[in-house]
Amino acid sequence: MALVKYNNNSISAVTSASSIPSGALVPIKTLTASSSSTLSFVDGSNGVVFDNTYPIYKFKFINCHPATNEANFTFNMSTDSGSNYNVTKTSTFFASIHKEDGSSASVSYFSNVDLAQSTSFQQIAENIKNDNDIGVSGEMYLFNPSSTTFVKHFLGRTNHHRNSGQSSDEFVAGYGNITNPVDAVRFQMSSGNIDSGKIKLYGIKDS
Repeated sequence: MALVKYNNNSISAVTSASSIPSGALVPIKTLTASSSSTLSFVDGSNGVVFDNTYPIYKFKFINCHPATNEANFTFNMSTDSGSNYNVTKTSTFFASIHKEDGSSASVSYFSNVDLAQSTSFQQIAENIKNDNDIGVSGEMYLFNPSSTTFVKHFLGRTNHHRNSGQSSDEFVAGYGNITNPVDAVRFQMSSGNIDSGKIKLYGIKDS
């Protein structure tokens, strides 16, 4: 894909929206947590589009605050419009961590967080404090969820304040090992509610 660069002259020459390249984020839906047990994006429900309209979907997590201390932020996928969130997944998970006092830093693989052909909810961020000023923020991509040929790849990155006073930059990637279309995604904490925060869903157009 070619990289498109602009300057003041090229921007001023745009005369209509159709002149702007189509490889862009398209806002679809924002869900706001308020002591919510789950936040779910279901195709065709409440204005959510989650089908072959876009080849890539992006979620943004903004200050998702757990009600329960040391909870993990998790997700799962559905192939039956949200009746069941139990897609079989294989994944990896690692984190770069640095303590507030500078006493230690590390990059670690978390074998207790990865999945191997499991239908369990996948952790996106783990061990999140529930202090009033703490939440998890980041993003996750899901590629071609409507495909009937390929497995469903996902990758995400988050940052949060771990319970032990650390900045934790966490990475997750994997695939839903199914060729059925995925038409819904659910987010929840491993324990307790999502006390507050927002999750935004975008579609990414073909370029």
